[in-house]
Amino acid sequence: MPGWDDQRVENVMGNLLRGGVMLAAFVVLAGGALFLVRHGTESADRRTFKGEPAELREPFPIVGAAFDLEARAVIQLGLLLLIATPVARVAFSVLTFALRREYVYVALTLFVLAVLLYSLFAALRWS
Repeated sequence: MPGWDDQRVENVMGNLLRGGVMLAAFVVLAGGALFLVRHGTESADRRTFKGEPAELREPFPIVGAAFDLEARAVIQLGLLLLIATPVARVAFSVLTFALRREYVYVALTLFVLAVLLYSLFAALRWS
């Protein structure tokens, strides 16, 4: 892969991870600020635990509610972005290994990507 030496791949991968974490942190911070603006003066009922509602436990409803600026959905979207960051790193690794024609590493990295995706989707199925 001309122009894509090890140093450049490492730089792109580092920037991908850094950018993903920073974007996720910004989205969570924005959602937290929005939540505090809307609900900061309410008192919390600490006697019973209330988890997230069912519509905020799956990716597509979370994204839709986040675009409607529902504070908890914005926070959940930030957490989804944080989870997606290492998955994007593994997908980028598959691409770089394929472009370099390192097929053993492509196969191994595809296996890792499959395990990651399976664990994410299995967790969604059981939530």
